[in-house]
Amino acid sequence: MRTALVVFDIAGTTVADKDHVNQAFRTALAEAHIQVPIDEVNTLMGYRKIEAITRMVVKHAPQVTGSDQAELVNRIHDRFNRIMVDFYRTDADLEPLPFAEELFALLQEKGIKVALNTGFTRVITDAILQRLGWDKAAYINKVICSDEVPEGRPQPYMIRSLMQELGIKDAAEVVKVGDTEVDVNEGRNAGCGKVVSVTTGAYTREQLSAYQPDAIIDSLQELPALIL
Repeated sequence: MRTALVVFDIAGTTVADKDHVNQAFRTALAEAHIQVPIDEVNTLMGYRKIEAITRMVVKHAPQVTGSDQAELVNRIHDRFNRIMVDFYRTDADLEPLPFAEELFALLQEKGIKVALNTGFTRVITDAILQRLGWDKAAYINKVICSDEVPEGRPQPYMIRSLMQELGIKDAAEVVKVGDTEVDVNEGRNAGCGKVVSVTTGAYTREQLSAYQPDAIIDSLQELPALIL
């Protein structure tokens, strides 16, 4: 298989996440008097964040319905966004995962385009990109966010939009790399030629195995051997 494009997730895949996203979810929910266990939040990593919050509100606050539910979800989502933007703008430890930037540059040298996609909104994503200098990095061709397409993961809209904008016609030439169940399902739904999971984020190797990606790696340094 020829590889023309690699689509990477951000938090947990190319950017270190020491449970900060999980904590932000639980903080925003707790402020609305909704308590959600850490492990349950992890199962929703990778989803469009407003969808993840909706699922948790429906489960843990079933007494809230209709327009009240929609208002509550939006309020929690807004609070989550503010927490994450503040975190990514100020956290001294924000950094790419090992070999991420070297990998992006290597792929570019091989004529392979690099894109990022994420369950975050654009405002959160821009905070990350600006802090890391990735907003101007020549080794990233395109970044797309879940609020810029009709539906987020596991639907294939983000990958298909990236393919269209980057001139990639055959999904078999696309590799999807992520750290969650919905990353795997997104890649499958988009028809990607290869779907690779990484153990650097929310899911363990054992958990990822259940979703049958084409490969599971413990470091981005292992990716070139799979796709070049």
